[in-house]
Amino acid sequence: MIKSGIDQDAIAKMFAQASAHQGDALRKAVSDMMLKALQGRELTLSNVRSVLKATTDAASSGAAKNVLPAVDVEALLAKATAGMDAALLQAVQAHRKALQQFVDQGVGVQDKQMKSALANIEKMEDMFFTTVSKAAAEADVALKGPWEQVLSAMKMKGTDTGAQARASLEQLTAQAQSALREGRAAGMRSAQAMMDSYAALVSGVLIGMSDSLQQGAGAAPKARKK
Repeated sequence: MIKSGIDQDAIAKMFAQASAHQGDALRKAVSDMMLKALQGRELTLSNVRSVLKATTDAASSGAAKNVLPAVDVEALLAKATAGMDAALLQAVQAHRKALQQFVDQGVGVQDKQMKSALANIEKMEDMFFTTVSKAAAEADVALKGPWEQVLSAMKMKGTDTGAQARASLEQLTAQAQSALREGRAAGMRSAQAMMDSYAALVSGVLIGMSDSLQQGAGAAPKARKK
């Protein structure tokens, strides 16, 4: 089943068949599949929320069916949340890169659309915990305990998504204040026009980030023929 751009059947199958030694592979698979789903839509909180829920539902469904010996279900679910966190971390970085363009052109943090975009970044971690918690509450009864342990531990530690969000907000605010002091306003009108399609812009930035990572992980590019 494809829901919110996520192949839930594929995720459920992975968790149903996962052994005790496949944790890192699960984390990466969840992260990659979530990123692909996020890249296929505008990067609004609503869309991120639907992708998170679909991913959590699929991981729960698969973990509930896993009967392999020596499998720690709680550990599997921890890898699922780690994968989701890794994907959202890149989403926050995409927001920061996109907003940086507007700050550089003189759009201030008091601009209505800029304030809304910054608020969405600030909400990302809370939205992550709220969405996953609600989806986990609907999971198989046997998974409720493991999910509670995983989420409790993660809340105590904090997420990479939350840390990146806080750092991004501080950086963007400081840079916007600096731009204001310098009277930088070149291109502000065109920048504000771009803000109207901000969610689509961030999705494009996220795709570009992933493409760069994939190219960096591959072999060195061949020289172009003249």
